[in-house]
Amino acid sequence: MQSLAKRPARCSGKACVGAANGRRVLVLRAQAASSPAVESISGVRPEVVEAIAKAQNNCLTATDLPLPNRRQGKVRDTYDLGDRVVIVTTDRQSAFDRLLASVPFKGQVLNQTAAWWFSATSHIVPSALLTLPDPNVAVMKKCRVFPVEFVCRGFMTGSTDTSLWTHYKAGARQYCGNSFPDGMRKNDRLVANVITPTTKAEDHDVPISPKEIVEQGLMTQEEWDTVSAAALRIFQFGQEEAARRGLLLVDTKYEFGKDADGTIRIIDEVHTPDSSRYWLADTYAARHAAGLEPENIDKEFLRLWFRQRCDPYKDAVLPEAPAELVCELSKRYVYLYERITGQPFQVPDLATPVNERIVANLRKAGLC
Repeated sequence: MQSLAKRPARCSGKACVGAANGRRVLVLRAQAASSPAVESISGVRPEVVEAIAKAQNNCLTATDLPLPNRRQGKVRDTYDLGDRVVIVTTDRQSAFDRLLASVPFKGQVLNQTAAWWFSATSHIVPSALLTLPDPNVAVMKKCRVFPVEFVCRGFMTGSTDTSLWTHYKAGARQYCGNSFPDGMRKNDRLVANVITPTTKAEDHDVPISPKEIVEQGLMTQEEWDTVSAAALRIFQFGQEEAARRGLLLVDTKYEFGKDADGTIRIIDEVHTPDSSRYWLADTYAARHAAGLEPENIDKEFLRLWFRQRCDPYKDAVLPEAPAELVCELSKRYVYLYERITGQPFQVPDLATPVNERIVANLRKAGLC
């Protein structure tokens, strides 16, 4: 990607920032042959960039809170309090059903971004969120979780085993109950948004059709109809909001559950940089016409980096993600948070280990 910068990039730690008359720029920092070149997105305040570099050794990779019934997922640790659950969003970076790295401030960004979207989409479907006692922690109303992930897509793209493009380029024209015409190219916009559901599993999600979901008893037909309609409405709303911010919301996933009163609620992150793919709208058409990948500000570049160097599904040991790449991903998480919410990212106290801060805040909230 060509740099638009008119003056040299300024580096702090292992991250670079460029500027060009106040415009958004992407800067390609030169690397040694043994290290990858990482496109660096500007627009993140210098003090945040510096904090990201300092926080590499203070990531939240695991929790051991004085709370009962701990369960560890790919990114989140959940503590079951009976009628409520305490969900801690860690800095673990997961893809290909593997742990790839720990990314500074990732958990805080995901937690606070999801809370913003929960509020913004409450007119479509209520969420299970009760309160946020800590930047990385959400207290949620306990729900019976539907064992299905609702993956909504607006474009023909992706690189994982469950992505639409992976199946389409292999010859599939029917996928998860949807039909697609011949002749589509990677990154084409779909005629209409679709849902490509998967089973919800700790190890590996499996694509499934709506008919199979009902036949296997994962959801009733009424539940599927209600939730799938809500998912598409939330996705369309998210695309509209993203467009107002110069972004394309490409695809995302949602999880839903039913509370003790029978109310269906959205229970997991909404339109976060982890659950969603975002492209920059102003360059999409020209780059796609030229056969180039869209400018993205999500974690796709990390997945592609691993894809180019190993088989992330089969190799027993994966290469270590370079520190500069991890810091760049952190910047993109922060950038998206600020661009979506319109709120400045608040850097936490770096002198206090994250786990200690969380315990202190939970005690203040009377949760432990």
